[in-house]
Amino acid sequence: MLSKVVKIVNSQGFHMRPASTFSTAMGKYSSEIKLQVNGKDVNAKSVMHIIAAGIKFGTEVTVVCDGTDEQAALDEAVSMIESGFGEK
Repeated sequence: MLSKVVKIVNSQGFHMRPASTFSTAMGKYSSEIKLQVNGKDVNAKSVMHIIAAGIKFGTEVTVVCDGTDEQAALDEAVSMIESGFGEK
């Protein structure tokens, strides 16, 4: 299991477009991928779970990946979040 804490940098937070892009990208990995935010575990492969979490700008999120391709999944997840999904 690998994890890393990242901060949401896009001004609109994890709204529909980035949530959809992110969940689709995470869906290609066999590993279990979660976002830990505000004491809750959120399924990173579910756009609805991400939206329901209400993750706003500046929130620290822990990305947790567990499985055979966990390093690749973590690297892509962190890269996507740190880039602000092109929305900064």
